[in-house]
Amino acid sequence: MRVLVLREYGSAEFDGVRLSAADRRAVADERFARRLRVRELAGGRIEVSAGQYVGVVSLDGCEIRVEPKYLGTGLDVLRMLHIAVGAAPDALAARRTFTHGAPHLRDLVALMVTAHAERLLARGVRRDYVRREAPLPAVRGRLLPDRQLLHHYGRLDRLACRYDDFDTDIVDNRVCAAATDLAARTTSSLAVRARARRVAARFAQYAPTRPADVREDLGRLNHHRHNEHYRTAHFWSALLLTGGGLDDLFGSGPLAARAFLIDMNELFELFTTRLLAEAAEGTGLAVEGQSRHTHVLWNEQSARPYSEVRPDILIRGGPDALPFVRPVDVKYKLYDTRKVSTSDLYQAFLYAHALARDPGDAPPACVLLHPGGASGNRAAVAVRRWDGTVSARVRPVPLDLPAALGALESPRRAEFLSELLAEVTRRD
Repeated sequence: MRVLVLREYGSAEFDGVRLSAADRRAVADERFARRLRVRELAGGRIEVSAGQYVGVVSLDGCEIRVEPKYLGTGLDVLRMLHIAVGAAPDALAARRTFTHGAPHLRDLVALMVTAHAERLLARGVRRDYVRREAPLPAVRGRLLPDRQLLHHYGRLDRLACRYDDFDTDIVDNRVCAAATDLAARTTSSLAVRARARRVAARFAQYAPTRPADVREDLGRLNHHRHNEHYRTAHFWSALLLTGGGLDDLFGSGPLAARAFLIDMNELFELFTTRLLAEAAEGTGLAVEGQSRHTHVLWNEQSARPYSEVRPDILIRGGPDALPFVRPVDVKYKLYDTRKVSTSDLYQAFLYAHALARDPGDAPPACVLLHPGGASGNRAAVAVRRWDGTVSARVRPVPLDLPAALGALESPRRAEFLSELLAEVTRRD
């Protein structure tokens, strides 16, 4: 199969590619079109336009790979995902598994699903009580008189009962079983597919019930002290089953099997939130992600909230007695090579005016955190009143993603996180 490669936010035309009828239905789907645009041109050509989504799409006529723009390969995106979910990165194991050529992102995630499922099997899968209703030859649990009269009237060898069964066929294992089965059927890497088939066969014995709608089972997941060790496996399983959806579900079925596309905007926000939360541990600062504020935009006529304001990150507290609040607006844009857009400035200034609190006489400030090199533009932008005084300030802070990933996987991790937090919370 022909492989077409382009970068995120890129567009390219390719010759000699014809889409099948199934391909045309897939690319015309609204959920697909929001992530990747594929347009047929005359003479057996197609035009592919990518946005902020990276990953792979498998069509009958070709395979489309969208590579990250600010990172090197899909392996680097996997390293970001590892950190965003709070797992220890194991890039070396991934490199050893794929011995021929660079793997695409979907195969890497399938490898993570398989590896974490193997760990669960080695530890022993979880059991829990499952409520069942069935006709039995003897009473077990509770007899259901209404069911007995309606369905088994006059029969003493068929008693309608409701009982709790201590079983492995629970939602925790069903999600893992569905994900390993999908990996075994659709992964292009022979090494990963062989491992996934073995794991899927074992999980099918423990959880034979196949979910009618995987989104329903994913929505029922609830992690607590009894199944906390399933959390990482469920993260990778949900990522694979939903076609790369980190938040809103791409859906189950044909599209999830054909396309695996990750929103880098959302991943960058999760990644930076995790870094700042870890950096703030033990400092007296608290990091809040996507906190909601309904008191900022107010309808004075109805005396009710007009709309809510939700900054990406809010950093509160500090060792001083004076209050400190620093909003952080996370943008997956390369602002070290161009000016910050006015729309992003307007949003950041709203956060600064309404939410920021700086001790002393310093104007309130908002940090705009974006990917970029260490030598990028860090010039702050200020809002000035009619008399020239500054009422608020927005300060861009670039985050060098390749350098950050290298530091996070080295003994310099704590030092790097401390420097990042100090830069974000620096008082001008």
